[in-house]
Amino acid sequence: MSERIGTVPELRSAYRSGATTPVDQVERVLAGLAGRDGGPVWISTVPAAELRARAEELTRRHDPAALPLYGIPFAVKDNIDVAGMVTTAGCPDFGYRAAEDAPVVRRLRDAGALLVGKTNLDQFATGLTGSRSPYGSGESVFGGGLVSGGSSSGSAVAVAAGQVSFALGTDTAGSGRVPAALNGIVGLKPTRGLLSTAGVVPACRSLDCVSVFTTEVAGAVDVLHAARGVSPADPWGRALPARRASADVPATLRLGVPRPEDLDFFGDDGQADRFAIGVRRLSALVADALPVPLDDYFAAGDLLYQGPWVAERLVALGDFVRAHPGSVLPVTRAVLETGRRYDAVDAFRGQHRLRELRARVDRRWQEIDVLVVPTVGTTFTLDEIAEDPIGRNAVLGRYTQFANLLDLAAVTVPNGFTEGGRPASLTLIGPAFSDLTLARLAAALTTATEPTPVDAHPAGTGTVAAAVPGGGPVPSPAPAELLIAVVGRHLAGESRNGELTGHGATLVGAARTAPLYRLYRMDTPDDEGLPGLVRAAPTGPPGLPIDVELWRLPTSAVGALLAGVPAPLSLGWVRLHDGRDVLGFLCEAYAVGPQVEDISATGGWRAWRRAARR
Repeated sequence: MSERIGTVPELRSAYRSGATTPVDQVERVLAGLAGRDGGPVWISTVPAAELRARAEELTRRHDPAALPLYGIPFAVKDNIDVAGMVTTAGCPDFGYRAAEDAPVVRRLRDAGALLVGKTNLDQFATGLTGSRSPYGSGESVFGGGLVSGGSSSGSAVAVAAGQVSFALGTDTAGSGRVPAALNGIVGLKPTRGLLSTAGVVPACRSLDCVSVFTTEVAGAVDVLHAARGVSPADPWGRALPARRASADVPATLRLGVPRPEDLDFFGDDGQADRFAIGVRRLSALVADALPVPLDDYFAAGDLLYQGPWVAERLVALGDFVRAHPGSVLPVTRAVLETGRRYDAVDAFRGQHRLRELRARVDRRWQEIDVLVVPTVGTTFTLDEIAEDPIGRNAVLGRYTQFANLLDLAAVTVPNGFTEGGRPASLTLIGPAFSDLTLARLAAALTTATEPTPVDAHPAGTGTVAAAVPGGGPVPSPAPAELLIAVVGRHLAGESRNGELTGHGATLVGAARTAPLYRLYRMDTPDDEGLPGLVRAAPTGPPGLPIDVELWRLPTSAVGALLAGVPAPLSLGWVRLHDGRDVLGFLCEAYAVGPQVEDISATGGWRAWRRAARR
């Protein structure tokens, strides 16, 4: 297994403490890329010698504290220009060698970031599935044939798999949000124009924006700050107004929540339940939660592919498609060719309709500050997409494709997993230039304690209606309780579980850690062994996701529980796969030397026990 690259905050801390160097991290990057060049994630990569030389230059000539993204490895979607590299936009015959970096790439390099390569995408950034590329169909990091989401498929997977710390995508209809949702990471879709689209192959030039993928909100904001800026070559660029350069506090915000009748999960009860839980978590963070109709948002979104904006895709690509029909995938060509149905009258009619819808939506921002929606209503496998590539693509875009038409900003964050194991996600949406406020609320959400599961809701419905205004009471987490992540002998049915239940703890459910930890089995006199969860160091073996249980414990019992925890174990903060930090059992690193058995690859204590019995 290749070594996982640290997050933006982790690497920044490690560089400044002297624990590692860009030279060290480049070797980890190259190990993770071995045998992958040209695969479903990467279309092209920077030559190893060039990447090493850049890392050596950074290490030799620059202070880690002087550059905001010093030594941070990143990737860019292959519709964004990088000097000296071929831009394919997912179509080999379209490819051209770029003479210079796109301004957004140049700013990131000037900030010290290390470009690793260019990633796969749905051809010409047309699609939300990750399955429309001659370079291969992307699969989610969660496996099972689940689509990776598109069009920025490779960028999202590269981040979720730990091959880079962040990546750039693009987002016209949701391509910076759907892949984030399907890979359990953060997707920041800035206000249009904040990140320059000069040097980006257009999809719909008036709507396109560059997006950012990370595993944590703080890193996405760091990248946004480093990359934003108006370029003389970009007539669509906009500067962040000074009055929006600070973020509103979550507790002051008014949250808009979709009316139950406007939500469609396409028969996916698991996604409906997760959205209900996410809404309750958000409602506990903000000043107020109000029901919001979504009909105007959906009507605007329908204009993207059922209106004249699809014709805008032909402005940049129409001549190529006509001259090279065999070079374009049939499903991509079918989508692009629908643009020929529209004329100038249709274009003006569409603009007038959009202006009416936008005026109504703009008035809504006088009543709410943030709107929350599911990122996707349901998920699909590659085989399911192949059965209906256009129809199911539209399903994936239901809650995303209106954002750029209505000039909205958005941040997508993980929202746990369904009972069936599929990733769930929320998207926070706000008016133009609300980016930092959205990020601040998103960061608060990813560290918030998850309330009681839907099936324990007093209304007993297990539906979204129970979690939205007008659909029943919205319970807040009990103030006298904490979530505890349990990893070993305190699991349900294990030898020390009575220490939890004896203190009044109740089981909430199963979860996984973020892929940041190693699990070890230390010897004990009873031969059962003592499991130790240790956060992986940037210079050591890569972290992996580890199975845990979440237990709700009265705060009054924490001290008594801690008093019975044997050294070298203790209670500390554990990062879950959905981005939340909860208290959990951790082990001090000194106790897990080379002689201690590393059982991380099994995925958890119970899995190791099953394997050991065999």
